[in-house]
Amino acid sequence: MWRLNAVRHKAGRQGSDLEEFKFKRREHEKELRRARKDSQLVSKRLLLNDDEEEDGTMDTLASDQVVELFNMVRHGRDLVKKEADLRALRKALRSPSAHLILIKQPNSIAILVTNLCGPNPQCRLEAARCLHELSHSPHSEVDSLRLRQATPYLITFLSGQSPKFTELCLYTLGNMCPDSENVRDMLLAQGIIPALNNCIQIHRTNLAVVEAVGFTLSQLISANYVTGTIIPAVLASGLIPRLLSVLTPDSQFGLGPVIECAWCLHYLACSNVDNGALVAQGTLLHCTSLLVTLGVAVAKGSIEEGIELLIWPLLRCVGNLLLSGPLGALQPQLNDSRLLAALCAFPQAFLQTHPALARESIWVLNNLTAAADSSVFCSALFYLNLVPALIQLLPFSHGINIMVLRVLGNIAHQGREYCLHLAQAGLLPALCATLKMADTEVVTFSLEVLGQLMASDPQLAEEFVRQSGLPMLEAIQYSNQETIRLRATHLLEHHLPPHCTVDTSASQ
Repeated sequence: MWRLNAVRHKAGRQGSDLEEFKFKRREHEKELRRARKDSQLVSKRLLLNDDEEEDGTMDTLASDQVVELFNMVRHGRDLVKKEADLRALRKALRSPSAHLILIKQPNSIAILVTNLCGPNPQCRLEAARCLHELSHSPHSEVDSLRLRQATPYLITFLSGQSPKFTELCLYTLGNMCPDSENVRDMLLAQGIIPALNNCIQIHRTNLAVVEAVGFTLSQLISANYVTGTIIPAVLASGLIPRLLSVLTPDSQFGLGPVIECAWCLHYLACSNVDNGALVAQGTLLHCTSLLVTLGVAVAKGSIEEGIELLIWPLLRCVGNLLLSGPLGALQPQLNDSRLLAALCAFPQAFLQTHPALARESIWVLNNLTAAADSSVFCSALFYLNLVPALIQLLPFSHGINIMVLRVLGNIAHQGREYCLHLAQAGLLPALCATLKMADTEVVTFSLEVLGQLMASDPQLAEEFVRQSGLPMLEAIQYSNQETIRLRATHLLEHHLPPHCTVDTSASQ
């Protein structure tokens, strides 16, 4: 998943420090969810503290020094001294080698939990930071099951009033979620979902906490092995309206909270547990509205850094929800024709930098135009003069031209008038070009669309011949792929004008 490797606290800063913080935060956002777009990968996030260097590193302590620090924490009585010892231990844990040393000490996690629940707020904070460091450990030996003693308390603390402490607890829980199905089930049984719902309500004006809630929830529901109880629990929790309310980017804070909540909605939609409930709560309406807003900005050339990380989950959520029922039933939430313009603007803007995002956008357009009752969207593509822009994408690979051909085939399926409009938009010469491509799948879809055009009106077959398309069909007859060979032969024998009839015996 595209994720930040580390997050700094968003606590208030003054003057130039605030500007430096904003700059560093934007730099971190470049790293957001770098692997998330094509596969669901485990991701953990490290929360940096104000007193640490940007890279969060320090000199590695020897084994006996780590043990000594822990023993000081274990046996310390003076709260001021214990706070200092916990802080030193937390900094030592920034080195992964210290993780293994600590967990080998008897009752090490229990001692941290004792301090986590103690009377001194600073000791609680430092103990939570130690647990957070362990939750981010790269070592399999330091797994979430070892930290499970802390989870009931971390969940309880989500109802607290301290944003900094709440954010720390959230990221620690979020880091623990991907480790195993048992951990997720344990957190579910301990009440993490109502706790997250309560937390986002309490801290709804604190975007740092809202972002952390989104991160933790997405970690909880993102894995392929999520059980059948987690998604229904989320859908019934009241979290969906709260996630939807976040889908308004804040120019000062950045895209982080919106991106996290959008990925949550995507994971819920792709689970296909109850997409009807998502639609009923306005998910499709809110996601398409934000896509329209982003599409307008992108079309004007206003492309904020990292904006593609938000467009990804929104497209996937909308694309999956479009498959949840008859398009006519969804139409009240799809009444803004600018959505089509946005879906055509994204491929133009991200074709070179993020070709997979371009394909994803056209996939949503395909879902809009593929349904039996999609004629209104097909007509709107012509009304908004968007078809020429789609045809211009046919030379591009990475699956983009295949998806465009699917959309054009959906339009042609609407009947003769639509086919004539496609021809007027320049589709026939474009098909002559795609028929020459080496990609068998592109040729197959090109032949299918060409067949729809020819079958709709003999004049289009004649126009194809005038565009020098006949030699392409004849050449395809000699392809070693039987499917496209037979398709080409069928077009030559049944759809070409009589004066263009050729001997097709070579293909027998």
